[in-house]
Amino acid sequence: MKIGIDCRTILNPKLGEGAGVGHYTYYLVKNLIKIDKKNQYILFFDWRFRDMKEFESKNVKVKNFPFSQYNKFLPFAYSHMLISAYLIKENLDIFHSPVSSLPLTYPKKSLVTVHDLAIYKNPAWFPSQIFSTKLLVPQSLRKADKIIAVSQSTRKDLKDIFNVPAKKMKVIYEGTVVKKVPVKSRHLDGHKKFKIWPNYIFFVGTLEPRKNVQNIIRAYKKLIDGKQGFQKYQLVLAGSKGYKNEQVFNEIKTLKLAKQVKYIGYITHNQKMDLLRKATCFIFPSSYEGFGLPVVEAMALGTPVITSNVSSLPEVASQAALLVDPEKELDIAKALKRLLSNKALQESLKKKGLQRAKEFTWEKCAKETIKVYESMKK
Repeated sequence: MKIGIDCRTILNPKLGEGAGVGHYTYYLVKNLIKIDKKNQYILFFDWRFRDMKEFESKNVKVKNFPFSQYNKFLPFAYSHMLISAYLIKENLDIFHSPVSSLPLTYPKKSLVTVHDLAIYKNPAWFPSQIFSTKLLVPQSLRKADKIIAVSQSTRKDLKDIFNVPAKKMKVIYEGTVVKKVPVKSRHLDGHKKFKIWPNYIFFVGTLEPRKNVQNIIRAYKKLIDGKQGFQKYQLVLAGSKGYKNEQVFNEIKTLKLAKQVKYIGYITHNQKMDLLRKATCFIFPSSYEGFGLPVVEAMALGTPVITSNVSSLPEVASQAALLVDPEKELDIAKALKRLLSNKALQESLKKKGLQRAKEFTWEKCAKETIKVYESMKK
């Protein structure tokens, strides 16, 4: 078969830093090429593309969408028509879009990967993206011959929100990449670079309302206000500043936690690996995730996890994490107290997490994706 994959998200400047659709596309394609020597792959990039040695193979061709650098200046429908016309000329058997949308006028067999439907669960989280997403996604889901959902939770959302038939969907989990930071670079890449305390609670993610970072801060305040020695733990927050991020910093100021709560901003993948590995625990009480990759990364590094009891997070964490109501700061505080005061529990979660993380590999993701491709040629 001749399979086309839209790889433009790989060209995101932050590729390789362990998040987003670009991260998914990169590792999926890399493993597809490694495993599958039977099918032919056409990888579609745009004008930003530079040679990537890892995509070189006899059954792989790289092509760039023409005029894509002008898309933002073209009428919305016209840019979709250009891409559709270009794809039709390639005479593909299957076109795979790793995002939830397809070119509006593309008429041939297609597959989309849906990572989450957060914008439909709570539109207020994404005020700037509502128009384009609400126009494209429903039409794309109707047009697609098959849909990959990255969790059972996302599959359920597809059924509940769009009434997508069960036979059209396949759940395929993402993988994880746990890099070992070279010993010589660790002082530059994580813990000592940011002058973090020896004992710390770690969060990584975009500072936005659905991550419930304010509730983490309030729970932390309750924890250290007690008299059981929890004052030795610092709270470290990492990640980009998102929608309404100022609420997080206002909370830190209001609770007078400037010395105890440290925001270190956006970090590289190596820095994240180093900080996850050395943390006493990882906390991730998000209100909604399509998959929850940071939870898997923490487990793969042997770090005890506290995460939410909603959306995909209990599915991904299974029995290998403490689950909390993300909307209740007291629930989060109790979980922190329970974990930090119990070494046996920490060790138990570490072992369970390491075992659970083995279930999520990019090789497995690629093999199951190939099975979907094969099912579409029938």
